[in-house]
Amino acid sequence: MATKRALITGITGQDGSYLAEFLLDQGYEVIGMIRRSSTVNFERIQHFQDRITLATADLLDEASLIGVLREHRPNEVYNLAAQSFVQTSWSQPVLTGETTALGVTRVLDAVRIVDPDIRFYQASSSEMFGKVQEVPQNEQTRFYPRSPYGVSKVYGHWITVNYRESYGMHATSGILFNHESERRGLEFVTRKISNGVARIKLGLDEELRLGNLESQRDWGYAPDYVRAMWLMLQQDEADDYVIATGQTHSVRQFCEMAFGCAGLDYRSHVVEDERFVRPAEVDLLVGDASKAERVLGWRPETSFEGLVERMVAADLALLNGGR
Repeated sequence: MATKRALITGITGQDGSYLAEFLLDQGYEVIGMIRRSSTVNFERIQHFQDRITLATADLLDEASLIGVLREHRPNEVYNLAAQSFVQTSWSQPVLTGETTALGVTRVLDAVRIVDPDIRFYQASSSEMFGKVQEVPQNEQTRFYPRSPYGVSKVYGHWITVNYRESYGMHATSGILFNHESERRGLEFVTRKISNGVARIKLGLDEELRLGNLESQRDWGYAPDYVRAMWLMLQQDEADDYVIATGQTHSVRQFCEMAFGCAGLDYRSHVVEDERFVRPAEVDLLVGDASKAERVLGWRPETSFEGLVERMVAADLALLNGGR
């Protein structure tokens, strides 16, 4: 049987790095798409970089996407690249739209032109639900995005559905709720907390400034979620799936548990700062992944407690090693 080949956009990000490792373990040949930039960070993939092929292209340039697809002829394309930080989307709404919305169209159209039999995965997001219309949220819940990022993700989601229905492409959207890990960027609140805990524990800082502590999310572990991406593309028919734990926790609860992992009381160190409050906050995000369990056989394997413990332990080890 011929070796399967997968192209991952956004391979240097959290999800891209975990997905690449997962696919390598499945025997895939992996091509990682990167932008030609002096600021590309290979930290997350450096331990397996010699096992993958890197290709240069850009979501803003469809010709470059067509070129990469023609050169490498993947069986599967996982579109994980985006302007992926919600807070930044308020200060860079046009760039967010160009990459996170129109970028999806460019990848889909490149696939349609080169080989419409390529299976395509789009990274949709729970931020599309925004001002939630029902709790929990499932595949039928109406979208009501509350940020330029969420709006852009809605476009990316529906253009994926449109290409699936218009051209018969195997194009699937995974509506993933928040998923974190020790590879999360420092700009995300969960990693900001775990890193802050480590810095305070080691005497490098005394306080941690955060926005809305009552904001609630359905947090899972990223390696569990990339497995769901792969399962979606192994189905005979393309469809859309919510991937979530079905449990919700507040930022305050995350703080309490993370500081507790280091033997600290968060109330002595966390300061609420209005500078970090979003202009429009989403409501209670909690996903119903029963369809994914029923059709894909997928369930999360890592608990919320296990996730927090992993992140704090990793940041403590990282900062200890760097001293």
